[in-house]
Amino acid sequence: MNAIMNLELKKNIQDRGLLFWALILPIVFTVLFIAVFTSGTNEVERNQVILSIVPGYTIMFIFFIMISMTESFIKDRNIGMVARMASTPLPSYSYLMGKWVSYMYIVMLQILILNVFGKVVYDVPLEQPIFLLIIFIALTFTVTGLGLALAIIVRTNNMGIALTQVIALGGAVLSGLWMPIDMMPKFIQTISLFLPQYWGHQSVQKAMEGTLQIGEFMQTIVILFGYGIIAFVLALLCYPNFLKRAKG
Repeated sequence: MNAIMNLELKKNIQDRGLLFWALILPIVFTVLFIAVFTSGTNEVERNQVILSIVPGYTIMFIFFIMISMTESFIKDRNIGMVARMASTPLPSYSYLMGKWVSYMYIVMLQILILNVFGKVVYDVPLEQPIFLLIIFIALTFTVTGLGLALAIIVRTNNMGIALTQVIALGGAVLSGLWMPIDMMPKFIQTISLFLPQYWGHQSVQKAMEGTLQIGEFMQTIVILFGYGIIAFVLALLCYPNFLKRAKG
């Protein structure tokens, strides 16, 4: 498992496309949208916008890691790597875990850099750092778990990219990552309760302000880890079909 994880980390560190999706694009979007939405506002309104956009865009863009995960698994499948792994005593879950954990490291690094950027450039408050750390770990688990399931289920890279955009962008709109959820119609507010982005965003905002209660925190953690566990189980169940499509 460690060998798989280290190999995957090395490949992704050298991937300039991943650098663009993970860091450059979210920083550009954050700066641009803060400039647009804070134009002509007072200090209080400006701080509210920043407190929504910085964590909102961080959460939205970590979901794009699913594209890289899908490409990696499909490449392994098509070059015969998966078939060779299946012919060894290595359990299937070890292969999945090795790939999965490597992407967890990448997402956590992405979150760290984007939050440091928000703190340095916009002085985003971090009033409850322990809560924030645990929530970000839970979000990382959820996002990469969903990416793992997606990578095992889809048949082509294009299908993975399309579904990632639906999950990342659609979830961002419906969860209030682009605009406050209170401004959305009631039916969208109801839908948002079923999306991990909503729970992550609401809790991160409150933890940054220092107003997150322990009950809300625990509820968010249970929901986020629940999504990740369900996704991992789904990936395990679908792995035999993924293996059947493997070349070699």
